[in-house]
Amino acid sequence: MELRATLALGWPLILTNLAQTALTTADVILMGWLGPAALAAGALGTNVYFAFLIFGVGVVTATAPMMATELGRRRNAVRDVRRTVRQGFWAAVSLCLPTWIVLWHAEALLLLMGQDPALAAAAGPYVRALQWALLPFLLSVVLRSFLAALERPIWTLIIGLLALPLNIGIAWVLMFGAFGFPALGLVGAGIATSLASLFMFAGLAAVVMLDRKLRRYQLFGRFWRHDWTRFRRVWRLGLPIGGTLLFEVGLFNAAALVMGLFGTEALAAHQIALQIAALAFMVPLGLAQAATVRVGLAYGARDRDGVRRAGWTAYAMAVAFMATVALVMLAFPRTLLGLFLDAREAGNAPVVELAVSFLALAALFQVVDGAQAVGAGVLRGLHDTRVPMLFAALGYWGVGATLGVALAFGTALQGVGIWIGLATGLAVVAVLMLGRWVRREELGLLGERAAAPSPVAPPAVA
Repeated sequence: MELRATLALGWPLILTNLAQTALTTADVILMGWLGPAALAAGALGTNVYFAFLIFGVGVVTATAPMMATELGRRRNAVRDVRRTVRQGFWAAVSLCLPTWIVLWHAEALLLLMGQDPALAAAAGPYVRALQWALLPFLLSVVLRSFLAALERPIWTLIIGLLALPLNIGIAWVLMFGAFGFPALGLVGAGIATSLASLFMFAGLAAVVMLDRKLRRYQLFGRFWRHDWTRFRRVWRLGLPIGGTLLFEVGLFNAAALVMGLFGTEALAAHQIALQIAALAFMVPLGLAQAATVRVGLAYGARDRDGVRRAGWTAYAMAVAFMATVALVMLAFPRTLLGLFLDAREAGNAPVVELAVSFLALAALFQVVDGAQAVGAGVLRGLHDTRVPMLFAALGYWGVGATLGVALAFGTALQGVGIWIGLATGLAVVAVLMLGRWVRREELGLLGERAAAPSPVAPPAVA
């Protein structure tokens, strides 16, 4: 029963994540058509924007476990859910206002980071066009959390799939000047992404206003009504989630920067192996999102057995899938690499050999990568986010980054040392998350405070 419920909720979330990844990949491909300089400038600008985006996503994602708990406690929690959505919107707006100011000066920020002045000059206007995607995207994340909490994620998938060709079409027209439009280059890509994000929010907003079962929540009614206690709760839960995501994403971004020091072949091999691993990661990520909701519903209902079933089912599904992926990576590395690179071409041989080594290490951390993702998800369902953030800081940076740098520069391993550090960091976080989950079980998953939960009271944390 729990397996079916998790799978029914998880598969649309998994495909939505893949669609989002495809959207980003399409942008990179179009930038590549503009030339290497444009691609490099676009990558710089996107990385600056993405750092703020991923943090914002973490903050507003706090609405998912909050709504799930409210619905688990009382299925007809219309007012509580509406207020949580509203405060999620408020959090998105309050986060975007200062972020826009910073992103408007992206060129100066990149220069302070020591980047090439020509690339920074090209990235600046691109980020100014791209930054307007931030607010509609974060608002759409709140609505996605609402639909997930109600276990109706199919609309999120449909809107995401529609946004993909829309983004590609607008980007192509504006970047290259088709149909009489001026060729805007990178700025056109930023405008396209902003319009696609606006489309996703507008599409989801239309769904929740027109669907008979959803419009009774009146999510956009009395938007000006404040709920400061709930607003603070969103930030209290969301800030650690944002921090956790930043620690993880920052580690992989730093790994790419360090990998570039070992040559073009090492960096290319790293990006290919990482792309394959990232595609596989979309499955446990979707299961983790589903687990947050399923655990949150049981948590709100004070169903201890339900919490256990939801958590362990998601763990089992993620580990089983990632173990299968690991076997495929180990058994058919060159077949997978052939999707990105022609292994028969002699000039690609150094990249292929390095990528095979990196992919073998990626295979070793697939299971722990899935476990740490689901571990974070189930703990969020229990409103437990602060300690997992500390685990992320310790595992990713205290262990993973330190070990990776030591092996890369202190031995002859170079890029392989970086990947050993990544794998070790993920393993440490996975073990810590699993230990935290087990400890919550041993001490009582719900605790005294959760025995009579309130919409905004923080749960007891072991």
